Amino acid sequence: MHKVMIHPATYETVGQAIKRAFEVFPFDLRGKKVLIKPNVLRASKPEEAITTHPAVMRAVVEIVEAMAPASIVVGDNPGLFSYGANEDSFKKTGLMEASKGYYRNIGNDSVRVDFNPEFMPMVSVSRIVLESDFIISLPRFKTHGLTVVSGGIKNSYGILPGAQKARLHKAAGTPERFNDIVAEVFRLRVPDFFVVDGLVAMEGNGPASPDLRQIDLILAADNAVALDAVIATMMGCDPGRLRFLRKAKELGLGDYDFAKTEIIGDLSVIPNFKLPPLGGEAMQGDRVMEGFFHSRAVLRPRVDPALCSSCGTCVSQCPVSAIIMTDKLPQVEVNSCITCFCCQEICPVKAITLQ
Repeated sequence: MHKVMIHPATYETVGQAIKRAFEVFPFDLRGKKVLIKPNVLRASKPEEAITTHPAVMRAVVEIVEAMAPASIVVGDNPGLFSYGANEDSFKKTGLMEASKGYYRNIGNDSVRVDFNPEFMPMVSVSRIVLESDFIISLPRFKTHGLTVVSGGIKNSYGILPGAQKARLHKAAGTPERFNDIVAEVFRLRVPDFFVVDGLVAMEGNGPASPDLRQIDLILAADNAVALDAVIATMMGCDPGRLRFLRKAKELGLGDYDFAKTEIIGDLSVIPNFKLPPLGGEAMQGDRVMEGFFHSRAVLRPRVDPALCSSCGTCVSQCPVSAIIMTDKLPQVEVNSCITCFCCQEICPVKAITLQ
């Protein structure tokens, strides 16, 4: 039986909450090579709640330091298109300083491994991921436009360096298939421990939404399927309707049945938590999620003219060149768009929403 801890915390008490997590899950890290992997989607300010907060990172690093591991590496491969600015992303998010000298650009050294040939025959994984004895994953408590929940499983997408993340989006072709890819990437090297930054939750159109909720929680778990089921439930979402969770269960990576999970703490639904559009539709009546994921006509990126800076980032970074600039505003070519929502994820001014 796996365990998920839900513990109240604030920025002032986050160290105590994380210390409690390591007491609930008493791992022996002496002499081990430890990788600590935060969620570093892109360069952003800590208060935007897009990445793991530096206070959470520092607390984990300090506890691990005291456990006498052979080595510690802190690293991630930022989102779909910030892969060339790894160090800059860590500096701007405050995670470089919080890493206490253990940061490494893990995107500089990778290993080719077999993957699901339905999507790509091989992918590159950061070498340190495969060589570490113990991996601690530090996801945020937030939503995602394609997977609904961005938690323990989705955080492992960052073990892939470089532009291949975008190529996998393209290879998926549909949101439904992308959910399968997320589970397939996760199983390449399943992390050993998960500590979730739930001090400020992100709702709405994550993973870079401006809609934030103060929930003052730290979650910890030894299994990502059980963890993400807890996060989904707290968001008001039935875990069994999430495609990536069903795929992960099918692959033998865990179970979202709470009869098989020990919950330590208060598992309660956050009132009026806003799911992304796909998630909101999936929770209505008896309609199943696959129907909404399968239809490429459900959602399209929309640009808010009042926010758009006409920087062209979405145009240059679309993996299928489905966006053009017209009258200083990006325009989505409907017939070319594969609904990967990379543009919404990467927009530096959050001018793109899903409608």
